[in-house]
Parts: sequence; structure tokens; C-alpha cells
Amino acid sequence: MDGRGSVHYDAIIVGAGPAGCAAAILLGRNGLRVALLEKHTNAAEYKRLCTHSIRSSAVPVLRRLGLEEAMVAAGAVPAVDNHWTRFGWLTDPLAADRPAHGYNIRRQTLDPLIRDLAARTPGVELVLGAKVVELTSGLRGRVDGVRVTRNGAPEHYSGSLVVGADGWKSRVANLGGLEGVEVANRRFIYFAYFTGVEVPSGQELRMWLLEPDALSVTVNDGGVVGVGGLFDKESLGLFDSGDRAETLLRMFDRVPDAPDFSTATRVSEVIGTRDYPSILRNRITAPGVALIGDAAMVADPLVGAGIGWALQSAEWLVDAVSAQLRAGDPVAADVAARRYQRRHRARLLLHQHAAIDFSRRREFFWVLAAFYAAACADTDVAARFFAVGTRNRSPLTLFAPSTLLKVAALNARRLWPGANGRDQHDHSAPEPAPHS
Repeated sequence: MDGRGSVHYDAIIVGAGPAGCAAAILLGRNGLRVALLEKHTNAAEYKRLCTHSIRSSAVPVLRRLGLEEAMVAAGAVPAVDNHWTRFGWLTDPLAADRPAHGYNIRRQTLDPLIRDLAARTPGVELVLGAKVVELTSGLRGRVDGVRVTRNGAPEHYSGSLVVGADGWKSRVANLGGLEGVEVANRRFIYFAYFTGVEVPSGQELRMWLLEPDALSVTVNDGGVVGVGGLFDKESLGLFDSGDRAETLLRMFDRVPDAPDFSTATRVSEVIGTRDYPSILRNRITAPGVALIGDAAMVADPLVGAGIGWALQSAEWLVDAVSAQLRAGDPVAADVAARRYQRRHRARLLLHQHAAIDFSRRREFFWVLAAFYAAACADTDVAARFFAVGTRNRSPLTLFAPSTLLKVAALNARRLWPGANGRDQHDHSAPEPAPHS
């Protein structure tokens, strides 16, 4: 007990989504006592606005958590990227140096699954219906706990570290002085779930990048297919003037190899938002506070990195601070949290800036266009390109001199087909091949 009569925890995590639950599981397994606070009262609550695609870069964390097997048992679908651009179809080739695929899974399946795993982890106490009111401070102004309201009554939780895992509108970030800057996204989002949509094997994750619009089809647990898109805000009137579900399906009339929706049955409402800004934060730690998941970083949903970044950031924070928290040294924990911040920035900041740039353009930046065109013509370039697209590698790896020279040569052949002494009539990529 502390001086205010509350139980002291090694860590207080605000938000029991994938990021918060992953952090709680890993901290609990490290022998630490964790309060996992969730504002909703329903343990089966889930996030509705999500691309439900987990990038392959997060698969090692899923395995460490022991979550991959449970997800597969719940129907998670292995998926590789299939992209259509003005240069043709492009499929992520198998690569030996990274996981072979990611997963598609609906949040209504994933969120309760990982929350139940967290609640069953020794040392973790899941507290539902706890709405944060303020952060409390102790010696030298360092944050040492949170005040919440629960069932209409005030409660206080004391802890060595408060972890904000409470989403892109993070109250912990705002109360902890870790304000973010919103960057406008030129697109809005709508999607819905359907049954009765046939999708070929190996194409469980398909995207049509139409510049500026992007359409997607994802096969999820239970055979439910997510059909959606991100559309230029100039098209808002199309969705406001008629049935949104019909408008959504009509958007696929203009794309090659569109799914057949003639036998489709919609099994959800149309879900979406008119505005989903990216959020930049100069800092994601402060004395006694650290942010993970969307609380730490928000990017364009088109890149589908949210769940993966949530799980990875939770792992990086836990690995950084566990020893210091076990030793009961909060000052050392703050130093360790700053190391986590540096790792987070080094691994993700360039990816976020690339996503932000893409979210503000009507057309591909010329460098991105050149890489797509080259990837359609060369498997090695495609493998490097998708290693970055699946967040397994830094964008800087694309700028290796050998890669740039190959991309330049391939584009020269595309633009001036006679330059290499032969005629090239067809530069489109073949239809994506089934993926094992």
C-alpha cells in the first residue's frame, strides 16, 4: 500500500487493446505486478475501425506472446500482399530472411482473444470500467499513478510506470504533456463485411492503388470478407447522396479483376470515418510515463501497420524497462524508457513519414512509382520493396546503390524499350500466383 491507501503496481497500463494487453502479458511473465485498466465494461469490446491486417513483421511478437496458435485456431487467415497499380499486379514473393506472411483477423475476434490471455497471465489484474481522470505525481513531479472513476466512484492506482496504450486520442499522452501534432489525411475510409465473396487462394489480401483512391479486399476469420477503401475527400458526395454499401461496391466497377459481388451478403453496417489524421509526437516518454501503440504513433490506415506497431512497441518497451522495474528503481526505468523511445523512432519514424507523405498525395511520389514499376519487372526488387512494405526493413534499405541502379535501369527499359536492343510490348505484371 502507498501513502494514499492504494495498492502499488510495478506498471499501470491504460488501455486493454492489443498494445496494452501485449505489454501486460510480457510484464507479467517477467514477474511484475500490472494493473491493466480498460474504460469499457465489456471484456469482449473491440475496435471497429481497423484494417485488421497484421504485417508479417509482427509475427515474431505473436509467437513470443503465444498468440499466433490461438489466432490460427480462431480462424486467422495467412495473407501476403497483392497490389495492383498502373504498372500491373505485384505479389509479395517468398523471402527466406523474413516471415512468409502476415495474418488477417477481425478485431472482434482478436481483441477479446488477447485480452483473455492478458487477464489469465499471473501478476496481471484486468480492471474494466476504469476511466482515467488524471495522472498523479510524487517526488520532483514524476508521475506515480492514475486517478480513475469506476462505477461512479473515484479510485487511485499507484505505480512505478504509467503506460499509455489508450489509442490515437490518448488521454495519458495529453495529461502527461506528450501532445501530438495532427497531420491531415486527404482520404476518408469506408468498409463493410460480406459473406459469399469468392477470393482465389493466395489473394487473401488484395489492394488496388488507384491514385488517389485505394480499394481493398481481405479474407478474414470465419470466411468473412472485408470490402473497403480509402477515397479522396472530393468523393464524399458520392457516399452522402445514396446507399453507402451500394456506393462502396460500385467503386469496384472500375478496377481490373474485381471480385464478383453478385452472391455477396453484407453482414455488418458500413464502418468508417471522414477524417483520420496522422499524429506526430516529438516525445513518447516522460518521467513515469511511456506511450505504446496508437498512443505513440498514428499513420495512414492504408499501410495497415497499426496492430503490428502496437504489438512491437509493447515488446520494445517491456524489454527496455523490465529489469529496472523489478529492481524498484523508477529513475533507472525512466532512463530505460528513453532508450525505448530511441528504438521506436529508429524503427518506425521513417515508415510513418513515408505513410504520411502518401496520405497527402493524389499520385505516387515519383520515387515510389519507379519502385513499383521496377518491382513488377524484377523479383529481387519486389522482394526488397515488400520487405519495407511489410515493415520488416527500413525504407533506407531501398536506397542502396545497387538497388537504385537496378531500379533506374528497369525504368529506362520501360520508358525507352528500344534502348536495350529489343522491343518490349507488355510491361504489366502477371496475375498474382497462388501462394502456399
